[in-house]
Amino acid sequence: MTLIARLRILLNDVDPQPMRHIEVPLKIRLDRLHEVVQAAMGWTDSHLYEFRAGGAGWGVPGPDGFYDGPMPAKKATLQKVLEDTG
Repeated sequence: MTLIARLRILLNDVDPQPMRHIEVPLKIRLDRLHEVVQAAMGWTDSHLYEFRAGGAGWGVPGPDGFYDGPMPAKKATLQKVLEDTG
């Protein structure tokens, strides 16, 4: 059985405030979740992204590996983030 997460996406500091509801597999990788959010919002993936939870961030790390930025989104799932951060 595939567990599903139901997510509400709100865009702050915009009037009127857009809101979307999406359902994704709980085991979705965060880089794939980013693609789903892009499609749900009608965006064209023209900026960097970062998911943040529990003081940590996941996104696209710097190409040289020395950037003190987000952990790789390709290596994290929504389920693992929720388990680790509550």
